[in-house]
Amino acid sequence: MDAFHKLSLATCQANLEADGEPSAFRPAPAPDRSSGLTASQVTRRYGDPASWFADLDGYTVPLHMAIMPGGHRLPLLKSMLTTACERNCLYCGFRAGCDLQRVTFQPDEMARLFLGLHQRGVAHGLFLSSGIVGGGARAQDKLIDTAEVLRGKLGYRGYVHLKIMPGAERDQVVRAMQLADRVSINLEAPSPAHLIRLAPLKRFDEELLAGLRWAEEARQTLPASTACRGCWPSTTTQFVVGPAGESDLDLLALTSRLTHHLGLSRAYFEAFGPHPGTPLEAVRPEDPLRAHRLYQASFLLRDYGFDLEELAFDPRGSLPRHTDPKLAYAQAALAAAPVELNRAPRELLLRVPGIGPRTADALLTARRQQSLRSLDQLHRLGVIAERAAPYITLDGHAPRRQLPLPMEHPTT
Repeated sequence: MDAFHKLSLATCQANLEADGEPSAFRPAPAPDRSSGLTASQVTRRYGDPASWFADLDGYTVPLHMAIMPGGHRLPLLKSMLTTACERNCLYCGFRAGCDLQRVTFQPDEMARLFLGLHQRGVAHGLFLSSGIVGGGARAQDKLIDTAEVLRGKLGYRGYVHLKIMPGAERDQVVRAMQLADRVSINLEAPSPAHLIRLAPLKRFDEELLAGLRWAEEARQTLPASTACRGCWPSTTTQFVVGPAGESDLDLLALTSRLTHHLGLSRAYFEAFGPHPGTPLEAVRPEDPLRAHRLYQASFLLRDYGFDLEELAFDPRGSLPRHTDPKLAYAQAALAAAPVELNRAPRELLLRVPGIGPRTADALLTARRQQSLRSLDQLHRLGVIAERAAPYITLDGHAPRRQLPLPMEHPTT
C-alpha cells in the first residue's frame, strides 16, 4: 500500500486524540475533505485551524493545531503507528473486532515519512499514538523507537508529542519524557468504576494513573539536562465525557488533584459521539456545551486560583449548562459584595468576570500610578468592562456607565 494512503488511514484514526485547541472553542472542520490543500497552500493557510488538509499525491491528510506556550499555533501531523488494536474500548472505532482496514508503520518508516513532510513545509510537528498489539510495553517501544530515529539518526529537533500506552513500564515513560516536548496518557474516565464502562480491559490505577505518577517522579528526581531540550515535557490527559455517567464534579475534582499533585498541564474533555459498529453506538451523543463548561471550569482551577467549592455545582455535581462558571460564581458571590478594583488583591481581581491573569496584572500596575475611576480606563487596560461592571466598584462607587452584559466569553 502506498505510504500516503496508509497515512491517510492512520491520521483519520488519530483524530480523537487531543493536542490543540479544545473542540469546544474551534470552528467546525471543513465539510469537504476530498479537495485537500497542497503543501504550499497549507503553509499559506497557517493560523486557520478549520481548513488544514494536505493533499499528498491524491490522498487527503488532516493536520491539527497544537497551542504552544504564548498562544503560538503549530500544525501537527497526528498519526497512529498502527491502527490494529487488541483492546476492546467500547466507544472506540478501531477496537478489536471492528471491521476496518488496518495499517501499520515501522518506526523508521514513520520517522522518515514525517521528516519528508516537515521538510516540505506540510507539518511542523508530530503527534504519535498507536493501537496496542502484543501489550502496552511493546507498543510503547515502537513509539520510542520512532522518536529515537527522528532525534538521533535524522537529527530532527522540532516538536514531538508521544502517547504513553496503557501498560507502559516506568523506564519507558522516562525515556519518552527525554525524547518528547509533550507526553500524554488518556485516563478516559475519572475513576475505576467509570472506566470499566468505557474500557473493560484497562486498569485505572496500575496502567493509566501510574504513567502520570512516573512522569512527575522523573521531573522531581532526575536532572532536566537529560531531556532533549534541557527541560522536562508537559503532561496532559483526556477524558471521554458522557457515556460512563460521570459528573462534572467527578471530572474536575480529579483534574484539580492531578494539576496540583502530579504536574498535569491540562486536561482535554472530548464530548462523546457514538461510533457505528461499537457497543456504544446507540448511546446518545454528549452535548458539546458540557465539554465547553468543563474547559472553562478547569481553566478557573488552573489559572485563576479558584477552588472546587467556589464552582456552582448542582446537587448532581453538574455545572450550570447555560451560564459560564465564572459568571455563575460572580452572580452568587459578588453581586451583593462587589470588588473594589483600586484595593483588591490579585486573587480577588481574578474572580471578576472580564478580568483574566494578564488584565489583573495590568490593573495592579495601572493603579499604582493613578486611581481607576471609569469603565473607559478599564477598557484601555484590556478588561471586558461590560462583564465586570455589575461586580465592581471604583473608589467605592458603582461604575457610572453600565454597558450591556454579553451572553458569553470563554476565558475571562
